[in-house]
Amino acid sequence: MTEVDSTHELPELREAEKNDLDTTGPENPGSAIDEIPDGGATAWLVVFGTWCTSFCSFGWINSVGVFQDYYEHNILKDYSSSTIAWIPSLQIFFIMAMGPVVGRLYDLYGPRRLILGGTLLHVFGLMMASLSTKYYQILLSQGICSAIGASAIFQPALSTVPQWFNKKRGAAFGICSTGSSLGGVIFPIMLTHLIGQVGFPWAMRISAFLILFLLIMANLTVRQRVVSHSKASMKQDHLAPFREPKSLFLMSGFFLVTFGIFIPIDYVVVEARASGMGNGILQYLVPILNAASFFGRSSSGLIGDKLGRFNVFSAVCTMTGILILGLWIPASNNAALISFAAFFGFFSGAYISLSPALVAEISPPAEFGYRGGLLFMCGSIGGLVTNPIAGAILDADNGSFTGLKVFAGVFCLVGTVVVFGARLHETGFKLAAKY
Repeated sequence: MTEVDSTHELPELREAEKNDLDTTGPENPGSAIDEIPDGGATAWLVVFGTWCTSFCSFGWINSVGVFQDYYEHNILKDYSSSTIAWIPSLQIFFIMAMGPVVGRLYDLYGPRRLILGGTLLHVFGLMMASLSTKYYQILLSQGICSAIGASAIFQPALSTVPQWFNKKRGAAFGICSTGSSLGGVIFPIMLTHLIGQVGFPWAMRISAFLILFLLIMANLTVRQRVVSHSKASMKQDHLAPFREPKSLFLMSGFFLVTFGIFIPIDYVVVEARASGMGNGILQYLVPILNAASFFGRSSSGLIGDKLGRFNVFSAVCTMTGILILGLWIPASNNAALISFAAFFGFFSGAYISLSPALVAEISPPAEFGYRGGLLFMCGSIGGLVTNPIAGAILDADNGSFTGLKVFAGVFCLVGTVVVFGARLHETGFKLAAKY
């Protein structure tokens, strides 16, 4: 082909590429793919719906410390800490591991059907957990069914946000992720009081009804601006992220950080009880952690838009590792444990709020769903095994928490360094670069 022929064919090729992607949707006709609104009523309703899914998914997961403590001292008291830890670990695993499947379905069909199906699974799983009295029943209902449903509501909603925001993307993700923080404040307090007043079964049912109400709101408000045809989605090179150094750095680092970051969430209550903290303060320890993360998540998104999302993610995750090693290890009284919970909650917030923004930073828009799912799948492996490993370390150390704290802190720091490698690959050693 001659150079002249090439120039004549170029417009046709561009037109063919456009035809593979429907840049308008039935819900918002006339929207161009390159005209991201960065606001407006519909865009902020999408943020609200995503906030609801965040509240009901990771907000619920953030209360695992309450369940770990309750199960160890009540209906599963004959089981070891590491065995019980498989329940929250499976929740974390499935909410993340379903990422590529959910992301693929999202790229093909959009968020509506996924969120509806996820709503039914999540609520059904919690209702079944309310009837459970044996280990395997809780494992299947709460650890698997509910978690798969949570994955199907959270990831499609999150993947829709970049279609509506560009310059304000970090702020939008930050607002969405505060739902998980607020859920992590409300659910532990609510569950603790309800279990004492009406018992565990009705505590789970009331929680399920609250989740159902919020997910109805999500089903009504989360909508696509750009609708991908299945033809375009079928053309995705699903191995491309594994050939890109920046994606490999991000996925590997996220995998390592996950090994460390969920251990304090799951074990801070267990350690506080072992150190003699009274129930009056103990019941508010997880809410304090999650209340602090509310401010950490919202502020990290805003600051990330100004200073660079990779920069802010790396800085706050480094602080998270330092806090685990420098504050949690020597903590020996109530004041120190409460201080750790607050500071850890604040700095660890970026783990959830900025991770989707990091994917959007280095990914083609048509692949947000799939690539975001890959990232969460990488985190799911750490989420699955880290708490049982921590429980085994605790058992091997005869109840000493020092070993699991060192394990958590080191993985947070090493994972952060690897994530920062993606930033260095794109910007070089320009430490002042905004990225």
